[in-house]
Amino acid sequence: MKKLLATLGAAVFALLPLSACAGNDDGLTTVKVNEVTHSVFYAPMYLADTLGYFEEEGIRIELTNGGGADAVMAAVLSGDADVGFCGPEAAIYVLLGGSQDVPTVFGQLTKRDGSFLVSRNDEPDFQWEDLKGKEILAGRKGGVPAMTFEYILKEHGFTAADIDLNFDVAFNLMTGAFEAGTADYCTMFEPTASEYQAAGKGYIVAAVGEAGGEVPYTSYIAKRSWLENNEETAKGFLRALLRGVAYAQSEEFSVIGEQLTEHFPSTSAASLATSVESYRKIDAWVTDMAMTEASFERLQDIIESAGELERRADFDDLVDNSYVKEVFAQLG
Repeated sequence: MKKLLATLGAAVFALLPLSACAGNDDGLTTVKVNEVTHSVFYAPMYLADTLGYFEEEGIRIELTNGGGADAVMAAVLSGDADVGFCGPEAAIYVLLGGSQDVPTVFGQLTKRDGSFLVSRNDEPDFQWEDLKGKEILAGRKGGVPAMTFEYILKEHGFTAADIDLNFDVAFNLMTGAFEAGTADYCTMFEPTASEYQAAGKGYIVAAVGEAGGEVPYTSYIAKRSWLENNEETAKGFLRALLRGVAYAQSEEFSVIGEQLTEHFPSTSAASLATSVESYRKIDAWVTDMAMTEASFERLQDIIESAGELERRADFDDLVDNSYVKEVFAQLG
């Protein structure tokens, strides 16, 4: 946690604050969103953009890829991004560090880990116990992907001596490192996992989200000051997202695949459809986008188990469901 706070602090001073929401000649308000990574796991957000839901709310989203929750949170704190899209653990660390303008979770998109465990070998009868003595690329130390994976192993009876997680490879570089020969297993998001398997490079042996259970995995986070100064924009932003969630949960996979090609131009519509099917199968998205206190406490259990939490945060100090509950009720 201390290392993350130091990183955040350095990044904040290195970046020049930008205005919260920029207006445009076309009348749309630009909301700058910094996402933790680019994945079909976040299909509802991309669908809301492609289908014009944001535009109908008078909003244009400007997406940038932070490549990690710490970088996302640094962008939010500096004002370089209006909204951060990442695991709420980054906001917990900042809150406990004494921030004067608390980063507030105002919507939750995913409710479980979205990665899939890929092995070098075909293992049709894979069991979690098979990972004893094996090296796994599971993400950055202190990040929710790595901590969730470690928590799963402990739930399957692993001791610290049994766990060999490689934290040395940056999140966005893990697949390349795995292909180059690092580790025995690697966690991958879609569509990377399915495409990796289709290319004959590895085999998907488990859905991490199924084993890990429900946890507030990826959320929308903004400074309290931004939410108070842009309340109607925040509500419009959530309204578009909620419509995107409904579409992702109900439309035919082939149709969704076609709609997603705008955000994944180098990926086929068929591959994108397969990815969406994988996420719908594990019930990845939160229908009402409201975080529950029970899932928040479970997240802190996971962080605490990984030794990354000095003290626990209070749910009400970090989460504000009022915006999304109001909008969800209006949408019916």
